[in-house]
Amino acid sequence: MAKPLAYASLLLITTALVAPPAFAQSGGQAAPAGPSETPQAVPEAAQPEEAQEAPEVSVPGGEEDIVVRGRAYVEPAQQSLQVLSVLSTADIARTGAGDIAGALGRVTGLSVVGNGFVYVRGLGDRYSLALLNGSPLPSPEPLKRVVPLDIFPTSVVASSLVQKSYSVNFPGEFGGGVINLTTKSIPTESFITVGAGVGYDTYTTGQLGYTYFGSDTDWTGFDNGQRDRPPALRNYIASGQRISQGGVDTATLAQQLVNSRQDVVFRNNEIPVNWSASISGGHSFDVGDATVGVIANFAYSNKWRTRQTTQQTPATFDLSALNTDFLRTITDNRIMVNALVGYGVEWGENKVRWTNVYIRDTLKQARLGLGKREVTFPGADFLTQDTAWFERQLVSTQLVGELKPLDNLTVDLRGGFANSQRESPFESTFEYFRSNRANDPYGQFFVNNLNNGNPGNAEVAFSNLNEDLWSAGVDVGYRFNDWLRLTGGYYFSDTQRRTERRDFLIFASGGVPQAAGLLRPDLLISRGPIDFYGIKVIEDESNPVFDATLRNHAGYLQANVQVTPEVNINAGVRYEQAKQTVSPVQVYNTPVASLAATNLDRDYFLPAATLTYQINDKLQVRLSGSKTIARPQFRELIFQPYFDPDSNRLFRGNPLLIDSQLTNYEGRAEWYFAREQRLSASGFFKKINNPIETFASVNENGVVSSFANAPSAILYGGEFELTKHFNLDASSSPFFQRRRIVLIGNYTYTKSKIRVGAGDTAALFPTSLNRTVLASELFNDGVPLTGQSDHIVNVEFGLEDRDGLSQQTFLITYASDRVTNRGASGQPDIIERPGLRLDFVARQGVTIAGIESELKIEARNLTGTKYREFQTNGQNIVYYNRYDQGRVLSLGWSMTF
Repeated sequence: MAKPLAYASLLLITTALVAPPAFAQSGGQAAPAGPSETPQAVPEAAQPEEAQEAPEVSVPGGEEDIVVRGRAYVEPAQQSLQVLSVLSTADIARTGAGDIAGALGRVTGLSVVGNGFVYVRGLGDRYSLALLNGSPLPSPEPLKRVVPLDIFPTSVVASSLVQKSYSVNFPGEFGGGVINLTTKSIPTESFITVGAGVGYDTYTTGQLGYTYFGSDTDWTGFDNGQRDRPPALRNYIASGQRISQGGVDTATLAQQLVNSRQDVVFRNNEIPVNWSASISGGHSFDVGDATVGVIANFAYSNKWRTRQTTQQTPATFDLSALNTDFLRTITDNRIMVNALVGYGVEWGENKVRWTNVYIRDTLKQARLGLGKREVTFPGADFLTQDTAWFERQLVSTQLVGELKPLDNLTVDLRGGFANSQRESPFESTFEYFRSNRANDPYGQFFVNNLNNGNPGNAEVAFSNLNEDLWSAGVDVGYRFNDWLRLTGGYYFSDTQRRTERRDFLIFASGGVPQAAGLLRPDLLISRGPIDFYGIKVIEDESNPVFDATLRNHAGYLQANVQVTPEVNINAGVRYEQAKQTVSPVQVYNTPVASLAATNLDRDYFLPAATLTYQINDKLQVRLSGSKTIARPQFRELIFQPYFDPDSNRLFRGNPLLIDSQLTNYEGRAEWYFAREQRLSASGFFKKINNPIETFASVNENGVVSSFANAPSAILYGGEFELTKHFNLDASSSPFFQRRRIVLIGNYTYTKSKIRVGAGDTAALFPTSLNRTVLASELFNDGVPLTGQSDHIVNVEFGLEDRDGLSQQTFLITYASDRVTNRGASGQPDIIERPGLRLDFVARQGVTIAGIESELKIEARNLTGTKYREFQTNGQNIVYYNRYDQGRVLSLGWSMTF
């Protein structure tokens, strides 16, 4: 198993370590956190224009594409040439979220699904583009091409921009929006901040859970070598032999695939508390006319979560009978380690930044389930045990130059390399069987006969993903006069992924005697029983390794025309040429031909235009239109099984997918009626050709999800957003006179419909020789797109001090039901119910002996909202995942020196 990547050393070339507190941005520089950085809200008459702080944003095309020059300072959303939202460090801090996905969940039209995947306006993650300082990032998830944003702690982010109308300076893969994270840059003064926190989960902490030994260093998120591939497995893979052809010592292989440290689950009656720690610092100094700075941070967190989940699958089309019905207890121990080292140089209006990010997210999981399979084994019980160790790791280094060599000329240069890895060694599954028959002498005991599920089962899998992404770009902008600015640029990216999964089934031809089947896994599959009962190993030899590439060349030209003082037009066209391939790798000495390959070579002209009409200084209207694309993700193309432990679902790709093409229209009215206060309303419409949808099929063991292009779909809706402050100057209490009430609310209504005609077809792999089926066999005309909620609501209501750091905020989120998978063969769709959730966050600045510190109290999921994923026809219901979620209370403390 791979040790921490060699490039991680790039992050450690300074001894200045840094941390989570928010940095307010002013003039492109970062200031240390503390009570003084809370957004000031003194009466408007006393607040000078230049006093308000602007969030630092780094995007392709230069600053002028974000902020219109020559206007008095107003909010970035008002100054921008597009429909966007910008979260500053103060906005992010108010949510109290520890990762950027949680903070983005408060933005109008955004919802967070699963482990940190952000959906924009109900469109799946494939329609969202995530950038870091304007450069792309690879995903360490085999199920996603988009990076999960919950691995980015808010401590490293200076601002988060969400742009919902397309402009051609961004990549053409744009459906719902682009999310650009800007990391922190040069601090205005030297500082060191240390912080720590503890958390209590009412459903997990101090309660019963399950775990396994693993290695002695698991608590760090790094394995000590215990999970390295065993020698017999390494030798077998290196040999290129096939087990099915004989000649492989499968007895030794079986013995080394199972051991007591990885495969014996035990009870933990007192699951530990959650805890975290961080240290950060920064320093800047002048060199001639330039300012040089370094900023760095290191943070660690260790969290536990236990779920007792009901997992079912139907046996009949009317859902009146169950095929499988299991109650599983799942305990997750998630360890995150992240570090950032950033260097910056500023002189005049020029800035160069070198940003290095290291993020490691490790999940140690133990699952124990008890259930039935009434169709195949009526009256019997099954006991399943699963253990797994999932490592996600991202290393990124980026160099960005934002230059202004002449008064009217801007040049942006960007280059980056990122590597992501996901390793999952020893994914082990064991299943024991209890017949409950009176005439069976072992009928009251759980037995594993190692008979490939008939009954009894033992499987071990090793998976590994490695992806490299190189990117580079240049953007040149020139302002000819007060009314015309042209921007053009070239962009290149090269993504290369290798994904490997080796699945091994351990079995005995005819099974082992029931008495031996009583043994726990490490004793059952040990040298004595292996030799005595002839226990062997077989491998799924169908394409265990795939290579995937995506190479993209793009160029664009964009004009910003100030037609009149009130009317602005931003228009341009982007040309993209991309080649995307997926090919099975021949790893055996005797290769077998495979058709599971993809070769997409397409080019597009993608126009976009936005008209902004400024009715007066406070009111403006925008109209925009564009054409964009959405390419299939690698995981959707690769014909390789992948088990998702959260959804308890097996996924397999479809190499016959093609690009989706989108036409986007939007109209928006924005009223900035007071400083930091606004009201906006918008309507949008999208037409999608060949949208990629997830559909489910059910077998005797559970659910298998795959992907197919639906013929077309439309999506339309509207958004409403309000930010309002109420000063409490009139209060008789000095406590309230210094404070204001903050109300931030947004609502998004979205409706989508898939269009399926009588003769429309869908391409599936593998099927018949023509590899097409009627689309109506997979999709019903008029059903919504997967992942789309009709209603999304976010409300922040709280009290904050106008002169110091003191905030108390209630956060309410609601998302209506959304489809996760199309139902199998005429069954109803599988639906997820996110529901209503209430959180509370309090932040208080405290000065002790001249040292600034911050106390933060969080109470999450106060409503005790349960998780539900189900299928229903109105009379019968099947729960694919149903479990309670605890209320999480946490306390954090940080000090700045």
